[in-house]
Amino acid sequence: MNGAGTQTAYTGGFTLSDREFQMFRDLIFEKSGINLHDGKKELLRTRLGKRLRSHGINTFREYYDLVRDDRSGDELVSLLDAISTNITSFFREINHFNFLRETVIPETLERKKAPSDQELRVWSAGCSSGEEPYSLAFTLLEDARIPSSNQIKILATDISLRMLERAAQGLYPEERVGTVPAAARKRFFEKAPGGAQNYRVREEARRVVHFKRFNLMTAAFPFKRRFDLIFCRNVMIYFDKPTQEALVNKFYQALANGGYLMIGHSESLTGIQHKFRYIRPTIYKRMD
Repeated sequence: MNGAGTQTAYTGGFTLSDREFQMFRDLIFEKSGINLHDGKKELLRTRLGKRLRSHGINTFREYYDLVRDDRSGDELVSLLDAISTNITSFFREINHFNFLRETVIPETLERKKAPSDQELRVWSAGCSSGEEPYSLAFTLLEDARIPSSNQIKILATDISLRMLERAAQGLYPEERVGTVPAAARKRFFEKAPGGAQNYRVREEARRVVHFKRFNLMTAAFPFKRRFDLIFCRNVMIYFDKPTQEALVNKFYQALANGGYLMIGHSESLTGIQHKFRYIRPTIYKRMD
């Protein structure tokens, strides 16, 4: 029986108490920076109920202890995979890709005159199932001002191994590919074998994108070279203000002088202390 004032959520015979929900909230925030508000209790108990069943575990407390005691960290990855919401599409928020084509590319090429500094380095942070980094690849590869595809380096990271595995395959159903402009669709996609209505990103685009698991809560980013452009869109909405501020300032340090940060249309840096120059809504520039 639960104490007075304590609520439980039920999933397939399992119950999630308020105390257990708070324990998971604290753990998830500690490990990923994701801030689950009270309204996410139903989502958490539904998603984690599947993990309990897969392990033959009878209570959420047992599962919590399993995650905490797993020194490999594999179950923590599975937990974060389970709660991640991954909604994306090709060329989502098209104005960012227009700005990339009209402003970022020519400015970056103008800056990179030295023979030893010819790479255009882009980071898609929170890449989900891959539509964003592939859209970046298509845009850069189509641009005649970039003389060689060897200059294009796109890092695509996510905390979800499940999403990264899907993204690296580059396989998408026909309805997802429909948002890609016709010329890019013809150049960068091929019909996947097997008879299903699936399309695969061609090798030309896949080879310029490197997928890697990365936790944005890492205290100091380990990148040896700075980026010219960072996309981190619709990711910070899951973080509280102090976490957003810490992340934005790490992005600043990871960008080359003159580099750009683009965030989601539902996001803003209002109320955050940072050194970026505001360019237009959702677009910021590092200017030392």
